[in-house]
Amino acid sequence: MTSELHTQVPADAPDGSPPGTKFGLTEEDVRSIVRDEIKRAWAKNPASRRAALVASKGTLDWAYPPLILSTAAAAAGLQTSVFFTFYGLNIIHKDAERKLLVDPVGNPAMPMPVPMPDVLTAMPGMKALSTRMMKSKFAKNNVASIRTLLDEARELGVRLIGCQMTIDVFGYTHDDFVDGVEFAGAAAFMSEARKSHVTMFI
Repeated sequence: MTSELHTQVPADAPDGSPPGTKFGLTEEDVRSIVRDEIKRAWAKNPASRRAALVASKGTLDWAYPPLILSTAAAAAGLQTSVFFTFYGLNIIHKDAERKLLVDPVGNPAMPMPVPMPDVLTAMPGMKALSTRMMKSKFAKNNVASIRTLLDEARELGVRLIGCQMTIDVFGYTHDDFVDGVEFAGAAAFMSEARKSHVTMFI
């Protein structure tokens, strides 16, 4: 806000009256001014209302950030798109439940019930155990599943874009992915990203 507005609405009125009332402004007046300022800023620069994310990792723990951030952006009113490339395609694959795992060997920061040396975390069955443990932690803390987040993303209008080059390299077909996924190359996504103020590579 401008300095003029700050002088009109002191943080604490000296006589204890609500901020702004001595100057003819109520709290709702101030909120209205802020909303109008935001609308004017968005009208001047439409890119401020766009977000473009790249999802490149295909493990369960790395599937959450792009979906949580994209749904949060869309809920905040941003036109949002996510480009799934390389292993990130696992997130939008119909068989995501089987493909999205947690590998404790490649994730030394993962909290384990007891400290374990690499020789133990690399043993057969540890990947499945770590995945079950992670899912259990999410469930206990009421964290939505990947499938639920995907459904929410589509309901909010998030564009889910699969990288066509990676799909060809991995031998996938369009039928391998959940409904609502678009398919495009890097150049097409760059055209979308260059119009966005918020860009993230995950």
